[in-house]
Amino acid sequence: MADDHISHIRSGLTSQLPDRDPEETAEWLESFDDLVEAQGTERAQFIVRSLLQRAGAKSVGVPMVTTTDYVNTIPVDQEPDFPGDEEVERRYRAWMRWNAAVMVHRGQQPDIGVGGHISTFAGAATLYEVGFNHFFRGKNHAGGGDQIFFQGHASPGMYARAFMEGRLSEDDLDGFRQEKSKGGHGLPSYPHPRNLPDFWEFPTVSMGIGPANAIYQAQANRYMHNRGIKDTSDQHVWAFLGDGEMDEPESRGFLQLAANEKLDNLTFVINCNLQRLDGPVRGNGKIMQELEAFFRGAGWNVIKVPWGREWDALLEKDKTGALVDIMNQTPDGDYQTYKAESGAFVREHFFGKSPETKELVAEMSDDEIWNLKRGGHDYHKVYAAYRAAMEFKGKPTVILAKTVKGYGLGPHFEARNATHQMKKLTLDDLKAFRDHLRIPITDEQLEADPYRPPYYHPGSDSPEIKYMMERRAALGGSVPERRSKHQEVTLPDEKAYAIAKRGSGKQEAATTMAFVRLLKDIMRDKNFGDRIVPIVPDEARTFGMDSFFPTAKIYNPKGQNYLSVDRDLVLAYKESPAGQILHPGINEAGALGAFTGIGTAYATHGEPLVPVYVFYSMFGFQRTGDQFWAAADQMTRGFIIGATAGRTTLTGEGLQHADGHSPILASTNPAVVTYDPAYGYEIGHIVRAGLERMYGGEHADPNVMYYLTVYNEPISQPAEPEELDVDGVLKGIYLAAPAQVDGPRTQLLASGVAMPWAIEAQKMLADEWGVSADVWSVTSWNELRRDALAAEEESFLNPSSEARTPFIAQQLAGATGPVVAVSDYMSSVPDQVRQYVPNEWASLGADGFGFSDTRAAARRFFKIDAHSIVVRTLQMLARRGEVSADAPQQAFERYQLDDVNAGTSGNAGGDA
Repeated sequence: MADDHISHIRSGLTSQLPDRDPEETAEWLESFDDLVEAQGTERAQFIVRSLLQRAGAKSVGVPMVTTTDYVNTIPVDQEPDFPGDEEVERRYRAWMRWNAAVMVHRGQQPDIGVGGHISTFAGAATLYEVGFNHFFRGKNHAGGGDQIFFQGHASPGMYARAFMEGRLSEDDLDGFRQEKSKGGHGLPSYPHPRNLPDFWEFPTVSMGIGPANAIYQAQANRYMHNRGIKDTSDQHVWAFLGDGEMDEPESRGFLQLAANEKLDNLTFVINCNLQRLDGPVRGNGKIMQELEAFFRGAGWNVIKVPWGREWDALLEKDKTGALVDIMNQTPDGDYQTYKAESGAFVREHFFGKSPETKELVAEMSDDEIWNLKRGGHDYHKVYAAYRAAMEFKGKPTVILAKTVKGYGLGPHFEARNATHQMKKLTLDDLKAFRDHLRIPITDEQLEADPYRPPYYHPGSDSPEIKYMMERRAALGGSVPERRSKHQEVTLPDEKAYAIAKRGSGKQEAATTMAFVRLLKDIMRDKNFGDRIVPIVPDEARTFGMDSFFPTAKIYNPKGQNYLSVDRDLVLAYKESPAGQILHPGINEAGALGAFTGIGTAYATHGEPLVPVYVFYSMFGFQRTGDQFWAAADQMTRGFIIGATAGRTTLTGEGLQHADGHSPILASTNPAVVTYDPAYGYEIGHIVRAGLERMYGGEHADPNVMYYLTVYNEPISQPAEPEELDVDGVLKGIYLAAPAQVDGPRTQLLASGVAMPWAIEAQKMLADEWGVSADVWSVTSWNELRRDALAAEEESFLNPSSEARTPFIAQQLAGATGPVVAVSDYMSSVPDQVRQYVPNEWASLGADGFGFSDTRAAARRFFKIDAHSIVVRTLQMLARRGEVSADAPQQAFERYQLDDVNAGTSGNAGGDA
């Protein structure tokens, strides 16, 4: 291969430099070899490190070694003894591999055909089983247990182990991917906590989210420990990932956090089977070398496990380095092909590349060459890597273990490009797989019904099962396991919400500021305040949250080791290991990873914490919607605050900041409860109801996230009305301003920042046109729609019962006249409930892209301001003959509705 093609797959330390004295070079290398031979690799490591340090001191340019040779990181002489009974573990590992494959195969019967993945677990079984038998600690462990992010496509293997442990039955396995049709025996396809809430903890199969959330789970563990909430010092986070998955930006995008915070409580295990879902990960390159360089450069400890023990003797005999050279230079595409061929093919095409390597295997049979295993299939090598990872301090560790996808499934599956899509085995495949695994099942049993080969379990009294259960008992019980029981909490009393009821008096305040003031008071609550975890991705000052810095402080495990530039200010920047605020930087995806880790602490650690994630509303569901979906799957609880919301309210910022659609995006997530409050007192009731739902212990479904959109436009915040319809506030709509005059009737429905325009329109309609308008505050278009849909479904499923009236129809019963609905969002937001209201309806919305301008001009452009509400109302009344036919045209001309410079709805200013 040309040197430029392989520069990224080997260290390249000498390839660019001339060797002016080969004889002297040989003497140095011989001395080094003698050192290794006489004193071992540990002493050799110290000498090399000392030489590199001295080279730096003498200004001798030595490049950073980010990539080492394509051999095992841990030398043979530093491998610990394997503590288990490898033969016993091999036997029940084989049974699990059989049951996992059979479970998927049985799901492909002609009348079912639900799909599934056989090959991932087949190749990764050793990686998991070494962990299950010797490392993964369950929740009964004295240290609290580990958190394990299982690779999604390997789920059949976890179910197969649970079957061996007696946690699942044969009927359960037959319910794989048939969650409803199999009644109480259905199993979800992948790790889905919401669908199997006592089993799975972490959803991972939306690739990239698993590694991201694992890093933030490790951070959450340290955060809880440093704040004194829980001792997590003996808990470890494991993330099992695929090498193809590491191309996802989320998979690599947060590595620096783990390194910066020295999260040595975290281990990534990357199953390097060299294959994506459709073909090689790096056919022309070497993914293990690439990942080694990437992780090492990001500050991680890297352990490579490419080769099994069968290679040790060959590498020991490789005195010239010819074998290592071939290992370095062979691209992954060839390695994949070798495992799809035969021992004779490997002899010719791999070892035959040089006379020296050909001679190395001259006395080996083709079968012996074929049985040279990859490191990820060797218990000893994997155990050594896991133990080294657990013992390493100061950095997170990544283990790069080389495997074969579809290992042991036979030549039709192993290392084939199509293996990920292959769901079932032929009768011959089943017989060969059975023979390979030594499963005591007869040909007659397989031939009786090739679609339903039997599962195998030797009985709970067999020595293998007893051994397996003893290992799990010693490590703290079965995993995965999710527990939702948590510490009881005392929620804030009414005093914490007093500030929201008072209004802003003579001052003006945006709803963002109203929320921040409320949050500050809740955080002061002596019983509950320390359980609030504000999460802000580098916009705290924009949201008026800099006042939190001096008291709550920003979490940093290293503290603050510099002199703050604003140290003399009252609101100075303060970092602390015990800080309450999580500040992930300009990093919404990271903030949501933190939100998920904190928002599931009630289940993961039994400690309820309430994350409050505050962000530019435009950069929420639009940017990280998939992570919100995973957070819902993990049953995260907390508050999501879309600040600086609206398509016209943040107009100076322009198109990419103008959120006119996040409520629609949020509506697609069943676990998100969405509100668009207009006033601070509404926010108070919504937040209180949210905390009661999550941790009050009375609600049937506490596993929700409350999404509140809040704005940066300052308005006069009214005090809470004495006879406030609190039920209406929480369910989505209440009468905020009844009409004050008699005349043709109309109903104005507004949400969020649009309420002042509706109030203004109400006055104009009364004073200038004699129209009587009621103004309704719609706190949640989304929840009104959910209620109405639920009412429709109840009626559909109970045809003989009287249909329940949707809440919005109940509230508007007797409210006559046409409806004009308005918000600072696209018209499809209020249109969600249009079909449930019998009145004539018109939605005014900010449809289209946003832009930079004044608020008044933008609202006039979109025709959602007070004057537009008046004209639209008059048009509807004119059609009904309730106002003069020319009134709409008169109003249009009087208000210059086609002139953006004539708009007056809205004011200037207001970062928060």
